[in-house]
Amino acid sequence: MAKRDYYEVLGVSRNASPDELKTAFRNLARKYHPDVNKEPDAEERFKEINEAYAVLSDPEKRAAYDRFGHAGINGMGGVPDFTTMDFADLFEDLFGFAGFGGSSRRRSRNAPRRGADLSYVLNLEFEEAIFGVDKEVEITRDELCSVCKGSGAEPGTSPSRCVNCGGLGEVKTVRQTLLGSMVQVMTCPTCNGKGEVITTPCRTCGGRGLERRTVRKIVPVPAGVDNGTQIRLAGEGQPGVNGGPNGNLYFEIRVRPHKFFRRKQNDILLDLTINVAQAALGAEIDVPTVDGTAKLKIPAGTQPGKIFTLKGKGVPSLRGNGRGDQLVIVNVQIPTHLTAEQRSLFQQLASTLGSEVMPAEKSFLDRLKEVLGG
Repeated sequence: MAKRDYYEVLGVSRNASPDELKTAFRNLARKYHPDVNKEPDAEERFKEINEAYAVLSDPEKRAAYDRFGHAGINGMGGVPDFTTMDFADLFEDLFGFAGFGGSSRRRSRNAPRRGADLSYVLNLEFEEAIFGVDKEVEITRDELCSVCKGSGAEPGTSPSRCVNCGGLGEVKTVRQTLLGSMVQVMTCPTCNGKGEVITTPCRTCGGRGLERRTVRKIVPVPAGVDNGTQIRLAGEGQPGVNGGPNGNLYFEIRVRPHKFFRRKQNDILLDLTINVAQAALGAEIDVPTVDGTAKLKIPAGTQPGKIFTLKGKGVPSLRGNGRGDQLVIVNVQIPTHLTAEQRSLFQQLASTLGSEVMPAEKSFLDRLKEVLGG
């Protein structure tokens, strides 16, 4: 029977790129591999697919095939020798095998690996978040065993080479297939890929080489952090494996509410209540800020909802370019209990003000929403 065109076998165009050829081969090899596909013609199709890819993936053979067809390939030595082809990465990806001839491309279990990251919540007072603080915290993590120094073996003893894998950490199983010997590489079940077996485990760490400890750390909190800000301490997480680097330690900031102050981005909001006389006649009052008290002049005729700005009394920018402001939202307190003298004075005042009322353009609540961004 005449051989089919190799491009037709792989289902690609004659100008297909190497990546397109490899993708087509992967898909077809997965579909027609005899261990997966039990159809009667699967074996022949699989051979045909491999032969086509062996030719078209080789630039020299592909050029000869494009010019002379199958005759050009026959002139180069006949049917390709699949046992010498570099299919190891493809078959390991598709079927979990290392490939032909026993070559393994799997990442070694003994390769250095980075340690896991650790995450904690760091609670701060309002002022600590505003000005920054060096916060001492306790964390629990794994550290090298103080007794065996990380070996996992009881002092005075040493790990022995695994007899099952000969210290390689891997065991191989050879399978005979239509295309030759196929080697499956697996992690050694005896030593779990370490190549060594601890016959006398350390009594302190149980053979882990690590022990759980609580340690104290200083977390440098910069000025201006807010809820949700993350602080990273590089290399302070779980220890690495096989000499790999340690993981990182992360703290998520949570700021406790303040009795008086609220925060809106880099501004601090303060609700301040004054009495009727202060609002009507004006006054100079002391206002609390995160820096201490500050003088605020209340002009005569101040209305409820009036907002005063104390420049530079807000939150420092995390980027280091100045501070926000403190916004003082004034509320006028109407007395609910009057003495006889106070009532008489208000009645005299009322007689001079008249009884005419005017609708307000904006309510106190509307002005407050503007400040709060609602």
